Amino acid sequence: QVQLVESGGGLVQAGGSLRLSCAASGNIFRDNYMGWFRQAPGKQRELVASIGSGGSTNYADSVKGRFTISRDNAKNTVYLQMNSLKPEDTAVYYCRAIQRGYDYWGQGTQVTVSS
Repeated sequence: QVQLVESGGGLVQAGGSLRLSCAASGNIFRDNYMGWFRQAPGKQRELVASIGSGGSTNYADSVKGRFTISRDNAKNTVYLQMNSLKPEDTAVYYCRAIQRGYDYWGQGTQVTVSS
């Protein structure tokens, strides 16, 4: 079993920055996929960024050049650095881990960007 706890969300003005953290605990394996997803009111949950066990990354077109995903395997933590935030980035951000056929989600952290 794996538990994921997100932190770092909040209210920020457009153009500002936030860094989200996702701390994983439990039966963690290094060969896992970690990702950040988000869901805005009335919209479907969408991928923001992901990172593989080898460090390969993938980003949604809407955040390329503004967001950076990284991981610290020693701390079992994944980060999402968000710069140049826009009001359309407002959403609940969720951390996801997939390892050895199991899929885990965190409870989410709210990010609100004011114009």
